[in-house]
Amino acid sequence: MASPFPGMNPYLENPSFWSEIHSLLIGAIFRKLNPQLRPKYKVSIEKRVYQTTDDSLLVGVADVAVQSTQKIALPQKAGTAVVSPSVEAVTVDLTMPETVKENYLEVRDVITQEVITVIEILSPKNKRSGEGRNAYQKKRLQVLGSNTNLVEIDLLREGKPIQQVQYNLQSDYQILVSRASKRPKADLYPFNLQNVIPSFALPLRETDTEPLLDIQTLINELYVEGNYDLIIDYTQEPVPPSQKDAAWIDEVLKQQGLR
Repeated sequence: MASPFPGMNPYLENPSFWSEIHSLLIGAIFRKLNPQLRPKYKVSIEKRVYQTTDDSLLVGVADVAVQSTQKIALPQKAGTAVVSPSVEAVTVDLTMPETVKENYLEVRDVITQEVITVIEILSPKNKRSGEGRNAYQKKRLQVLGSNTNLVEIDLLREGKPIQQVQYNLQSDYQILVSRASKRPKADLYPFNLQNVIPSFALPLRETDTEPLLDIQTLINELYVEGNYDLIIDYTQEPVPPSQKDAAWIDEVLKQQGLR
């Protein structure tokens, strides 16, 4: 069964699915671009590794209460010894470092191995405060300070966008296409849940023909190939929920007979 939504399917943003969707979309772009870019360029899947901590774990929260079985003997007269209570260890939860591996794509010149374009698909960790965002922003600044093009695809409604939009323009999603030759100017495609995901030309060297990257078609294909219609419960609200689009989502799903 095809996805019931004309653009991004908000149910795919559920943390239960997103890690898989992220990996599958990386692979789909890899398979789509390589035949179009040969023999001059090669697309490769690269990995960014960093450590972070899970803020949901608290240091020093005991699993069991401390109970002393000894009592203090009150002195009856001068010189009588006082018995101190024993100190027992308790079990606590530590905030442990988590090793995170995030995949992204690089378009390289086959002969020189120069990185021509970096393609990033944002993860939830990139969009909230912490090491995930810091690690990504550090890499992003390195790319923007080089002669490498950058494509940044944000298909997540939750979290703080990496690219802040001028004039307080709000959107659910966005795609940034930054050509090294045009910086600091860049093309930003802001779009909402009701919109089809915009296609864009993949930036290469200025003299090259740029292939069109159609993320919408890839997402639709992944939805069908992954049998997501079998595991998504459309009678429930998406995770994260969308108050402003709740009525529209309900109407779309009713039209498709899913509610």
